[in-house]
Amino acid sequence: MEAARASHAAGISVLMGAPNVVRGGSHSGNVSAVELAEAGVLDILSSDYVPISLIHGAFGLRDVPAMGGLAGAIQTVTRKPALATGMTDRGEIAAGKRGDLVRVAMVGDKPVVREVWRTGRRIA
Repeated sequence: MEAARASHAAGISVLMGAPNVVRGGSHSGNVSAVELAEAGVLDILSSDYVPISLIHGAFGLRDVPAMGGLAGAIQTVTRKPALATGMTDRGEIAAGKRGDLVRVAMVGDKPVVREVWRTGRRIA
């Protein structure tokens, strides 16, 4: 937690694996992503082995007050990673941006991807 707070205060993005949110904690005993979100220092969720955990993780953070609701939680997998990696043409729906979009529907208590658009064209 101390390192995350210091990094965040220094303007360094704090990144955690989305599976950490989905599982309810670290699989290796490290800091909980939800605890970092609750402290207001979690910036980005990532995943290199469970891609759907990005959507599940963001939705899992939507009720954490420091995240700013669903819109803020979704930014951990869209706008914030795009900005952190210099990809300023994506990460949000706005004039002049790529027009990438994922439509999600709730099935019970789980978010399910229904459609995907890339550069304004539906691809799935």
